[in-house]
Amino acid sequence: MNALILVDLQNDFLPGGALAVPHGDEVIPLADKLQRRFDLVVATKDWHPADHGSFAANHPGKKPGDRIILDGIEQILWPVHCVQNTHGAEFAPLFDTSRIAEIFHKGTERNIDSYSTFFDNAHRRHTGLAHYLEKLGIKEIFLMGLALDYCVKYSALDARQLGLNTYVIVDGCRGIDLAPGDIARAVDEIKHAGAIILKSADL
Repeated sequence: MNALILVDLQNDFLPGGALAVPHGDEVIPLADKLQRRFDLVVATKDWHPADHGSFAANHPGKKPGDRIILDGIEQILWPVHCVQNTHGAEFAPLFDTSRIAEIFHKGTERNIDSYSTFFDNAHRRHTGLAHYLEKLGIKEIFLMGLALDYCVKYSALDARQLGLNTYVIVDGCRGIDLAPGDIARAVDEIKHAGAIILKSADL
C-alpha cells in the first residue's frame, strides 16, 4: 500500500490568505485528481492556538520574517495564520475532501512550531501520522501541498528519517521563497535525504 499526504491545503495559504503561498491555489485541482490513484489519502492542517509563539503579532516590536529563539530553538515569525476553528484554517473550498481517511493537526502547541507532518520542529512530540502509517503497514508515501520549502520539505526529511520510501510530487507543490533560492535549496535537501522528486505525469 501507498499513501498520498496532502499538506496544508488551507485558506490562509491560498492567494488572499494571511500567509499566502504564491500560486498556492494551482495545486488544488491536481490534489483532487490524484487522490483516486492512491490506496490511502490523508491530509494535514496547521492548527495554531491564537497565542502561538510563531506569530509576530504575539511579540511586541517584531514583524513577520524576524527570527527569535522560541523554547530553545530558532523560530521564523509569521503573520497570524491557521488559527484553530477559523475560516483561515479551513480547507480550501474547491479541495475535494471526500476521500481523505484521516486529518492530522500540527502546530497545536503554543511554544513550538511544527512544519513537518510528523513531528514538531524540535522532534519532541509527534502528530500521530507515523504511528498511523505503521499500523496500516504503509512504507511508501507521496507528498504534495504547501509550502514546498517549509512543511513539504520537513515532512520529506522526517519521512526519510523514519525509513519511509518518500516521493514529492513537485508540480503539486508551491513554495514561499522567503529568501531567494529557498525553493531550489529545498528541492536539493529533499533529494540529498534520499527522497525522490517526481512530477504527477510520472505516476
